[in-house]
Amino acid sequence: MSVFNRYAPFIQDYIYREGWDTLRAVQSAAGDAIFSTDDNVLLCASTASGKTEAAFFPILTLFYEDMPTSVGAIYIGPLKALINDQFTRLTDLCEEGHIPVWHWHGDVSQSHKNRLLKSPSGILQITPESLEALLLHKHSAVTKLFGDLRFIVIDEVHSLMRGDRGAQTLCLVERLSRLAGVNPRRIGLSATIGDPEAAGQFLSSGTGRKTIIPKIESKGEKWRLSMEHFYVSGPQAEGKNTENALPVLEGATDDAPKNADPGIGYVFEHTRGKKCLVFVNSREECEAVTTTLRQYCEANNEPDRFMIHHGNLSAAYRETAEEAMKDEESCLTTVTTATLELGIDIGRLERAFQIDAPFTVSSFLQRMGRTGRRGQPPEMWFVMREEQPEPRALLPTTIPWKLLQGIALVQLYLEERWVEPARLDRLPYSLLYHQTMSTLASSGEMSPSMLASKVLTLTPFKGISQEDYRLLLQHMLKNDHIQRTEGGGLIVGISGERITNSFKFYAVFQENEEYTVRSESQELGTIVQPPPIGEKIAIAGHVWIVTEIEHKRHLVYCEQVKGKVPAYFGECPGDINTKVLERMRKALTEDRSYPYLMKNAVARLGNARHTAACSGVTERPLICLGGDMWCLFPWLGTYAFFAIERFIKIKCGERLGIKGFDPSRSYFIQFRMKADERTFFSVLCDAAKQPLDPMELIYPGEVPLFEKYDDFVPEELIRKGFAYGVLDIDGMKKRIAQWECYRD
Repeated sequence: MSVFNRYAPFIQDYIYREGWDTLRAVQSAAGDAIFSTDDNVLLCASTASGKTEAAFFPILTLFYEDMPTSVGAIYIGPLKALINDQFTRLTDLCEEGHIPVWHWHGDVSQSHKNRLLKSPSGILQITPESLEALLLHKHSAVTKLFGDLRFIVIDEVHSLMRGDRGAQTLCLVERLSRLAGVNPRRIGLSATIGDPEAAGQFLSSGTGRKTIIPKIESKGEKWRLSMEHFYVSGPQAEGKNTENALPVLEGATDDAPKNADPGIGYVFEHTRGKKCLVFVNSREECEAVTTTLRQYCEANNEPDRFMIHHGNLSAAYRETAEEAMKDEESCLTTVTTATLELGIDIGRLERAFQIDAPFTVSSFLQRMGRTGRRGQPPEMWFVMREEQPEPRALLPTTIPWKLLQGIALVQLYLEERWVEPARLDRLPYSLLYHQTMSTLASSGEMSPSMLASKVLTLTPFKGISQEDYRLLLQHMLKNDHIQRTEGGGLIVGISGERITNSFKFYAVFQENEEYTVRSESQELGTIVQPPPIGEKIAIAGHVWIVTEIEHKRHLVYCEQVKGKVPAYFGECPGDINTKVLERMRKALTEDRSYPYLMKNAVARLGNARHTAACSGVTERPLICLGGDMWCLFPWLGTYAFFAIERFIKIKCGERLGIKGFDPSRSYFIQFRMKADERTFFSVLCDAAKQPLDPMELIYPGEVPLFEKYDDFVPEELIRKGFAYGVLDIDGMKKRIAQWECYRD
């Protein structure tokens, strides 16, 4: 209890009030590391293990003993919902210690922000985008705001280590520290870190400190896990016909309407009288599932018991769902995307559903971790849905890919405790443009050499050469995003000001051109490309008819109506790791059962294994589908899959006589081919042994735009960033080398 004795009196009182008998392992470990060293700290512990309190109890104790003269700690969270939740929790904790807590994001009132600017103190909770805006617009106030900054806490740090947003966060932390003349300790929090050592290095970048990663012993955890499979129509895999009625499983207290979609009806049946989350993988699916569930309520003459939560909804809709879920007596169910995947405490959640498989082990663990609080084991029900394969369907479409993906995600964690490692070796040219514009917009005129010294020295850009940066600046000058002054300095240009003056500039993740949807006084959310007046749209779990569109102001006015239409918010691709695909293949070949599979899923997996054994799909990667139609099963993750499909088309396609190339990422590639199987592997293996410049896998004239600001980057840098930073050439070559045996 030495850590407890070190805590400030108001924190000890808080612990007594909460009725804790002992500190949790993560709290003891964090207290020891923060109190006893001056190092950065990475806390890796399961969801709901008390990581936030573990970090802040010692930080607040140090503040209580020696109050900072400015904001003393910044808490960076990836979601507004997480910020709002932590703000309430920390405010209650800090009140007795007289330590102010502030939050800052787009939905926070300006009066609250002004009070912080007038009297900077305590703890600031903020999203990366709002921190970007603060550095941009309050540049001159940074020293006053953060001159005595001692800690930066990054929550859900794993979510910020993937893509430009994580690199932007690191840039912001480094820029703020330089401007304020401070070197705060960094505390990272995560439940799903795949490579703690790499994460620790990421966390410490540019600080000159090492990162302590306490080894936290966790008790054996029990899961309540089930996975069921449903055909959308027709007899189920187990043989039961569900056209007329759904079988009610033991413990169910209600029936779905007659002729209900079996998978959605299953969710409808098993959410009654319970507080649940239903996770889906896209905003479109979120709208469709919510609308269907509400229609089932109406068909059964029941009150609506379903809510909706995703990133395109208005703040009012999102916060209403969040508050309802925090109500301990609530029996509502919320259908959601990843927006409720992270961190936010929603109290006594009894059950989580996952429709189809998520893309990562990390996401599976986070979503299941929403349940199991208050001493109960985590509980997740997978609901795998697919259309019944046509009798004459080709082999690849008869394989239940989502069911296999779900099994692979679960098994990888159960067997190996494996979680996806972060990719930290990209060439982020889009972010380089963004940080260049942000630095110039906030600082004013700078010489090219000074600008380069401030931007290129930020850790995420360590792989970018001076020559590449010179090329970017020349392109920006040409397009008037920046301009040269008479003295030879650089400032933001006229065209650049239109970009930096928009609130959309703060974010580096891709956004679609969106229209705000309103009905009378309500703001419902945003959609992409509204339909013509008189047509219907789906948003906020209801259907609306469009009555008016203001294109200049990007406003859509509508009225609620009955019915069902698909929603569209823009593309939402998922990236799958090669290890997941390899475990999916193993699930097809191994002769074992998985205790969490329900009857339909067991039968569907059995069917798939029989099909795989008869076709040889797991034994040989290339299968003839009949005539000159072939299918390749590379069992590769997204980025290696990208590489191999390009390698075959560009390097081997002509020699093999390949036509009609049709990839279904990341599962299989169908094509027509004049060559035979042996020739195919001979050509591939020989070509893979030759020296390969990744730039050779870019199609002629192709400019693969992936990131938000790629449009403002020279085409040659876009191609280079994709070739060297996205395509997994090594993963592709390793797989082709394994196919040597098939050429004989």
